Amino acid sequence: MDNKKWRDEFIKRVKPSNFRYDEPMSRLTSFRIGGPADLLVEVETPEELASTVEYCNKMSIFWFLLGRGSNLLVRDEGIREGVLRLGRSFQYTKVEGGKLRAGAASTLAVVAEAAARNSLSGLEFASGIPGSLGGAVFMNAGAYGSEIRDIVLEVNLYRPDKGFKTLTNEEMKFAYRSSGLQREEGIVLEVLMNLVPGNENQIRERMSNLNLRRKEKQPLEFPSAGSTFKRPEGNFAGRLIEEAGLKGKRLGNAQVSPKHAGFIINLGGATAQEVLDLIDLVRREVHKKSGVCLEPEIKIIGGE
Repeated sequence: MDNKKWRDEFIKRVKPSNFRYDEPMSRLTSFRIGGPADLLVEVETPEELASTVEYCNKMSIFWFLLGRGSNLLVRDEGIREGVLRLGRSFQYTKVEGGKLRAGAASTLAVVAEAAARNSLSGLEFASGIPGSLGGAVFMNAGAYGSEIRDIVLEVNLYRPDKGFKTLTNEEMKFAYRSSGLQREEGIVLEVLMNLVPGNENQIRERMSNLNLRRKEKQPLEFPSAGSTFKRPEGNFAGRLIEEAGLKGKRLGNAQVSPKHAGFIINLGGATAQEVLDLIDLVRREVHKKSGVCLEPEIKIIGGE
């Protein structure tokens, strides 16, 4: 179907409150890489989300849910058809005793700050992780020995063609950098977290110390999608990459970070293909050197 024709019909039928045509994904990802999405729709209510997804499914229109784009590589060809994103109405935090309820579009930094401001401990590890709360739950984000699953009590979801549902921590089927949502479609709308009363100064001191460690060890001065590869059992991806002699390896404007070999960075103007070629090279050389098959942690999407 002609792009303009399906988009116009979509706008006419769904009547989204906020949308843009041909939105460059390089503007919406932390990698600063990626071709345009045919249509970007920002939904402001659960009902608008449901009606949008249901229409797309009914008409066989591909759709992709975008968070903060911090763990994402979009191919240079862009994303055909639709990209959905939760709007500002999904950005909120509410303290309920020792619990914190937050909208899925809230950034982890904002959620961690709300916890600290209310002397609630448990989210310090997340204060420097880029990305949204919904994305963190989807992939069970973690750092410094802690993970999102450690604090999640309930997750409110929209399940395409099945409606709204609340899942408990156990029902979320969390695992290392994974959740059941990666196998069974579901969009996080809201998260209830169980935190521990603490001392605000001590909480902020720990947040500051962890963020300083990140700054010292990670290439935060360059665009990236965070750790490029999952941690192999009993080892570290960065160590294996360095042992394979690839630390600082460059293809075009994509580079294995000289600061931390577990990160591939955009030196400026890198293409998605350069990153993909560098990922393939790293995987081949690491396997040749150590026998370990590195698996990408970043999500790769787009193309024809």
